[in-house]
Amino acid sequence: MLLVVAAEERELAGADGARTLVCGVGPVDAAARTATALAETRPSAVLHVGIAGARTFDGAALVVGTEAVYCDADDPRWVVLRTPADETLVERVRRVLPDARVEPIGTSARVGGTSGCDVEAMEGFAVLRAAALAGVPAVEVRAVSNEIDEPDRGRWRFEEARMLLASALPALVEELARA
Repeated sequence: MLLVVAAEERELAGADGARTLVCGVGPVDAAARTATALAETRPSAVLHVGIAGARTFDGAALVVGTEAVYCDADDPRWVVLRTPADETLVERVRRVLPDARVEPIGTSARVGGTSGCDVEAMEGFAVLRAAALAGVPAVEVRAVSNEIDEPDRGRWRFEEARMLLASALPALVEELARA
């Protein structure tokens, strides 16, 4: 069974037929709710989806995360700051989304809080880390909606990004739900 995880219900549009989880916004709720769901349901895989910002923005685009990078604890004393996506899932997602960007996705609890990654979101590391600790393969797919440093939120394209994600989700769910 595939578990599709997103911060908000609207980001799950198109995930019909899959088990879904609204994990909440930010890394704390995402980690707690995902860990609970993993313990209760024991899925075979996790697909984490949502919208994101990027340092370079030329319109809404899909991004497949090769790893989730936790940027709020950028300190060498921390052991785990990166959680790789499952390579097999990344390859399966790439078959479905051949034109998607493929790169690391940074996680921060605040807009503009990442470094070293072009794409930034708020829950990816928490979801992928919870899955890794539970031994469940996981991958993150984001739809970029805005330039991170754009101060005018009216220029952010949330709906366009959500529609792009919703159009990709049926094929992603079909591919990843297969054993």
